[in-house]
Amino acid sequence: MESITSDFSHGEGRNCVITRRACFSSSHLYRLPELSDDDNSALFGPCSIAPGHGHNYELIVTMEGELNKYGMVLNLSDVKHAIKNEVTSQLDFRFLNETWPEFDLSKPEGCLPTTESLVRIIWKRLKSHLPLKSLRLYENPKLWADYQGNAMDAYLTVQTHFSAAHRLAREDLPQTENEKIFGKCARPNGHGHNYLVDITVKGKINPRTGMICDLSALNSLINDLVVEPFDHTFLNKDIPYFANCVPTAENIALHISDKLTNPINAIGANLYKIKLQESPNNAAEVYANVPESKIDTKDSKNQVGLLR
Repeated sequence: MESITSDFSHGEGRNCVITRRACFSSSHLYRLPELSDDDNSALFGPCSIAPGHGHNYELIVTMEGELNKYGMVLNLSDVKHAIKNEVTSQLDFRFLNETWPEFDLSKPEGCLPTTESLVRIIWKRLKSHLPLKSLRLYENPKLWADYQGNAMDAYLTVQTHFSAAHRLAREDLPQTENEKIFGKCARPNGHGHNYLVDITVKGKINPRTGMICDLSALNSLINDLVVEPFDHTFLNKDIPYFANCVPTAENIALHISDKLTNPINAIGANLYKIKLQESPNNAAEVYANVPESKIDTKDSKNQVGLLR
């Protein structure tokens, strides 16, 4: 029988990024022994109520490396076993506060098992076994943390939503011209969307609380500055900013970024990104690197004062 030969390398040596998903269910409690009951309640809210609460966690492990002669970065069976041995078998159906030594609060260096601190410590356990590029840990579908191996730096994302109507048109243009530019979205009576908004903040994980910032305060800012003002509105008419600014997904994301930048900075984190999903087919992302307008700054400072 004649052997089959080929000069094709099947990608050997080429760089590639792969991901692996893993799940585990755990409970945790946010309570520091050096704080009083009232202080714990003020800082952590319902998360401080004993005996704790649980989540179905989802871990996304992203790895990077060169393809071997079999066309793989790694044998996925080896990846699966590494994640199971180092993470999920140790955490699944466990009380996180009592699992790993990093969560031993009787020691000064112990920290709470928040999503941010947990994903960082998972990195520490996996980095010698897998060529990690990044980790994402979902506490639930609307709250997740990202970590890329940069000391105490991490990202935390909160997802929220609001329903609003808008019309895409410029008042200084005739209807025929607006329809050429914006199509059906320029129709006079507008149309609506159920918007999804991902707010991603960046900061250093506090070595004791395990948090980038006060999550309760962050949620309050998002609710008070975005959800409540925008929900069930006709953006063009009810939001002053859009009286002279076309409320495209891009412009809405920019406006949300402008409104949140300073208040989030005031609670100890930095706004990193806003992702606004208008529909399953359309989304816009804005990275928060532009100072907000003087008007928004004034409003934001007033809002922070009220929250405090």
